[in-house]
Amino acid sequence: MDRGTVGSASRGRLHVAIRHHGASAVVTAAGELDHHTADLLRESLEGCVDDGYARLVVDCSPLEFMDSTGLNVLLGARLKAEAAGGGVHLAGMQPVVARVFEITGAEAVFTVHDSLDAALAD
Repeated sequence: MDRGTVGSASRGRLHVAIRHHGASAVVTAAGELDHHTADLLRESLEGCVDDGYARLVVDCSPLEFMDSTGLNVLLGARLKAEAAGGGVHLAGMQPVVARVFEITGAEAVFTVHDSLDAALAD
């Protein structure tokens, strides 16, 4: 049950939109996720868990860049979601973003899906 976009925010080069799909919060990050924009995504993900959505699906398909700060935001969200009985699912990563996960080995601690549809079907 998709209830549409329930919130969105922008900070410089990053736009974050949140919608609910059943028991999942779908968080779409578009643009560049780095030291200057990371707090916007952190606040959005933590807010979803605080609102009772422990299953977070992060749509990475419109994400053009991510550095280690962005990776740390996702790792922190993973810990918070798992403590609440859920987890973080990453969907549709572009090669430049996927490379950060490959280099660091972080892909091993996330559930990664090729597309948003696949993540929502899981």
